[in-house]
Amino acid sequence: MTPLEDRAVGCVAGAAVGDALGGATEGWTPEQIRARYGGPVEGVVPPYHADWRNARPIAPYHKGDGHVTDDTLMTHALIRVYERVGGHLDAYSAAEHLVPEMMGQKRWIPELEAEALPLHRVFLAEKWLVLRLHYGHADPREAGVGNIVNCGAAMYMAPVGVVNAGDPDGAYAEAVDLAGAHQSSYGREAAGVLAAAVAEAMRPGATPDSVVAACLRLARDGTRAAIEAVCSAARGIGHWEGSFETLRAAMRPYDTVADTYRDQGLGARRPSRVHSIEELPLALAFLLIAKGDFRETVLGGVNYGRDADSIASMGGAIAGALGGRSAVPAGWIEEVAAASRTDLVAPGLALAAVARRVRAADAERRRAADAAFAELLAGGGA
Repeated sequence: MTPLEDRAVGCVAGAAVGDALGGATEGWTPEQIRARYGGPVEGVVPPYHADWRNARPIAPYHKGDGHVTDDTLMTHALIRVYERVGGHLDAYSAAEHLVPEMMGQKRWIPELEAEALPLHRVFLAEKWLVLRLHYGHADPREAGVGNIVNCGAAMYMAPVGVVNAGDPDGAYAEAVDLAGAHQSSYGREAAGVLAAAVAEAMRPGATPDSVVAACLRLARDGTRAAIEAVCSAARGIGHWEGSFETLRAAMRPYDTVADTYRDQGLGARRPSRVHSIEELPLALAFLLIAKGDFRETVLGGVNYGRDADSIASMGGAIAGALGGRSAVPAGWIEEVAAASRTDLVAPGLALAAVARRVRAADAERRRAADAAFAELLAGGGA
């Protein structure tokens, strides 16, 4: 296995593991999580509510027991789109390929314990893709305008970073274009920055600090401010236990989601140049606190609660890209794969193969452009 394949598998499998572990704690506070599980969560745990089929607000989803959520469903769908297209993606790719992936074929949905269309599992912000692109025939480049502004696009953008491995600028540009079909404002911005974080993490010699530096260089507006504030707070923290109040305080000025996570006001999830999603800055913060260690990065997000599955999935993607497959505990990969009836390794290998083809095509295009430009410079002036 080449380093490209190793890091791609680490990224994709790491994202799925973080997603599955965080699913059980999504929506709860750190205090509620500790009370429910008798201390911090340290691996796969049962659902928060034993009667998950009927307990609100979770029903009818079986969150916990190692089940991946819609974050992984959408990530794997995007990988299949990359395989089909065999090249860079844009907003039109979402309309022509991602939407059919969501509504065209039944797949095993772990949280539903049944085969169903992915469309029937994803959240309203992801259903928007189908509503606007398939039924509304919106221009894909503008379809994200009007949607709930949240982490919905960022949560499945890690594959863009793998395809653009070592090129954060390219990953950012591609993800911002692609995510325009789904999100606007700081939701779209976060998608670009998450892809850039993964692209930098894929680079040999990358570190948690270089990942955060790449994010700060590329991020705009409230996203940049939130990452800077939360990561600055994280640098003075030695372990995620005991960190949550400090990190939440740093994030609060930029977050539109209320302290009471399920009780947002009318200002929540609306476009803004001064706000940010919470998930990406927190994932980067836990990466710094853990010094890149996969296990501790993920467990920080899992025990933080709130949107724990997305925080842990983003952190897992970045830490997995940094450390490769061996960084992701093999037991967790096996447990989540078995519980979710989902291969966590093959998608990463498939994505690495796509990255090879894309980079070869990029090189050929660059050679042609350089040759043309050299001709333009040749011969002097009249």
